[in-house]
Amino acid sequence: MPSIELHAAHRDELETIENLMQFYMHDFSEFLPLKLGEHGFFDIRSNQDYWRKPGTQPFLIKVDGELAGFVTVDDDTHIDGAEQNIGYLFVSRRFRGQGVAKFVVSTLLSRIPGQWQIFHIDANVPARHFWAKVMPEIAGDEFTLHQRSVDGYPCTFYRFQHLLPSS
Repeated sequence: MPSIELHAAHRDELETIENLMQFYMHDFSEFLPLKLGEHGFFDIRSNQDYWRKPGTQPFLIKVDGELAGFVTVDDDTHIDGAEQNIGYLFVSRRFRGQGVAKFVVSTLLSRIPGQWQIFHIDANVPARHFWAKVMPEIAGDEFTLHQRSVDGYPCTFYRFQHLLPSS
């Protein structure tokens, strides 16, 4: 098992996350009609407003000390009662299938208890398979499934409560 670290990104690391966003968008272009700009990059507006929101928490993922991706938690929820949402989750292809994403999600839940929603675009088959497998492992049978459209795309939402274990 590789050594996986998740640490809160500092302000000076947000540029690293925005750079990684190009790879995230590249992966997503398989499922959504995203277009490259004239200079060969996906047209991504700077997410300064997103990073400034009090409810947004960005994290960097490292595997064996090497940058491997990022994840964000925010309060941009679509399901009643949910307070926390995984906004973005990106693991570099080299590190996929090694338990990195599951470790990251489990670690986030242990650090940030509360009412959660996690969702994926239904066209994203790898995400659909990942969440269908991982949700019962991290939430037992204590989650509900919801179908909603986001920006016109059908999505599956998982809604659950995660509490810190009592000591």
